[in-house]
Parts: sequence; C-alpha cells; structure tokens
Amino acid sequence: MIDQNTAPYAAFVLRVTSGVLLVAHGLLKVFVFTIPGTVGFFESVGFPGIFAYLTILAEVVGGTALILGVATRIVALATIPVMLGAVSVHAGAGWVFSNQGGGWEFPAFWAAVQLTIALLGSGAFSLKLPVVNNALGKFA
Repeated sequence: MIDQNTAPYAAFVLRVTSGVLLVAHGLLKVFVFTIPGTVGFFESVGFPGIFAYLTILAEVVGGTALILGVATRIVALATIPVMLGAVSVHAGAGWVFSNQGGGWEFPAFWAAVQLTIALLGSGAFSLKLPVVNNALGKFA
C-alpha cells in the first residue's frame, strides 16, 4: 500500500537525485571528455555525432528540469531513450558497470528509475510554472 503522506517526498527525493546525476553526467561530457571527444566517442560506437549533443542537452537541461520539478513526467520519459542507448553501448562489457568498458546494469536501472519518476510525477517541492502546467496538463 502506498503511504499517501510520504509518497510525495519519496518522489521528490527520487526526482532530485536522478536530476543531479543527469546534470553531473552531462557536465562530465562537456568538461572532462569535452564535446568533441564525446562526439567522437558516439561516432566510434556507431551513433551519429548529433546524438552526443542531444544527450548532453537531455542530461543537463533534463536534469535541471527534474531538480526543479518542471515537466517532470515528460522529461523523465524523454531521458529513457538516452539510458537505453547507453545500455546498448555498454551491453558488450557485461552486466556490472564496474567492468572495463562499463556494464549495462547502471543505465538499465536508471531507465527504470526514469520510468518510475514518469509514473509518480513531480512529488513535493516542484516548481509550478503556469505556462508549462497549462500546456502539459496532467503530464507536467
């Protein structure tokens, strides 16, 4: 049974921690691997270079939106393809992400977390933007 008193706070914790991790991963691609390095990596594993930019955008902007609780359901759903792409890249390295080349368990788990956030919604302490809420209705 779902505890209606604590569920909004659980959704908040899950939303914010996932958002922080997304922003951190996006900034890692910008400042550590560099954008050209990230583009090169994406191309080396068979993805078009534009996917690197879209991934960075999804992680930084999407992560920030999750932290703030803006368009939470849509943002969470939009990041699932990013996680599934990471699963496909890391699948050859085995299950555990600590394997050389990283395994697929962490991005697969993260995809499940994003689906959970999409199902739960924003939870407590979300930023209410009337323009977004009116445009997206119950999906905001």
